[in-house]
Amino acid sequence: MSAAIALTGLSKHYGEVRAVDGLDLEIADGEFFSMLGPSGSGKTTVLRLVAGFEQPTAGVIELAGEDVTRRPAHKRDVNTVFQDYAIFPHLSVRQNVEYGLRVKKVPKAERRERAEEALATVRLEGYGDRRPHQLSGGQRQRVALARALVNRPRVLLLDEPLGALDLQLRKQMQLELKQIQREVGITFVFVTHDQEEALTMSDRIAVFRDGRIEQLATPRELYEQPASAFVAGFVGTSNLIEGDAAEKLVGEAGTFVIRPERLRLAAEDAAPGDGETAAAGVVREVVYLGASTHTVVELDAGPTLTASHPNTETADAALERRGTRVAVVWRREQLASLAGTDAGPPTDSQGALGLPEMEE
Repeated sequence: MSAAIALTGLSKHYGEVRAVDGLDLEIADGEFFSMLGPSGSGKTTVLRLVAGFEQPTAGVIELAGEDVTRRPAHKRDVNTVFQDYAIFPHLSVRQNVEYGLRVKKVPKAERRERAEEALATVRLEGYGDRRPHQLSGGQRQRVALARALVNRPRVLLLDEPLGALDLQLRKQMQLELKQIQREVGITFVFVTHDQEEALTMSDRIAVFRDGRIEQLATPRELYEQPASAFVAGFVGTSNLIEGDAAEKLVGEAGTFVIRPERLRLAAEDAAPGDGETAAAGVVREVVYLGASTHTVVELDAGPTLTASHPNTETADAALERRGTRVAVVWRREQLASLAGTDAGPPTDSQGALGLPEMEE
């Protein structure tokens, strides 16, 4: 079976800027695929190239085995859902959903039936006669999704579609989007800079950096075995151990990463168990985050590590640790070795503080 999307040597240059740089990628039929990366990494440009909104500088775009590189957007079997919804305020919900079918001159009775079916798919039965201004942000996003699904595309492209929603609604929509994708069975290609969104919904994730894919893996592989310091820092909170500290703490040269939830704190003189490493240091900061507490420890061996633990009881004892000496303990097999020592995202996402990104 042909891949839903196949990109070969795909590049897009804007003068000296290589927004996409020689990309090779296959996305399977029926897959929920996410393109994850910071602003300017090339992920949205790839989406626009697949949609036909931009023409590549070089390379080939295939949809279901057909070369569509020079085919205009309206002749590609894809639809796009945008962050700003792009729904018509003067039309009813049903009319918005039917719009693409009207353009294609689909008969009225069939338009109505398919629109109602699409609204049911996105859990908006009975909303057809409402106007967009009568809907919440989440409901308007569902209308945009229904309008795309009603055309029964082979591929649905989603460009940060949840970015305008508040945190709680965004989390709810993440689960619903994945469920809808399973029900309709078509390929979803989802662009986001939010690693939690990508981890929650995706079958596979491509992490973009400077127009290229830094790592392509399942959510679990991406989190457990990051390929580089950049991926380790961008996908979740990470602690890096490298240089002289790696020699002292790991016993070998290299760059290693361990997640905060894999570290535990113990008394400074606590003896490590079999297969464990214990490193002494000073608690520099304790951050209470409601469900969990992050403890930042400056090790005598050099690096600063962040340990995280759930607040199953009370955080009072943890808050009192600030300024005290402790041991940070981990199991050797929980360290992941990185292939390179490339510069990652800003230090605070790698472990100097190791705090979650604040909501905008």
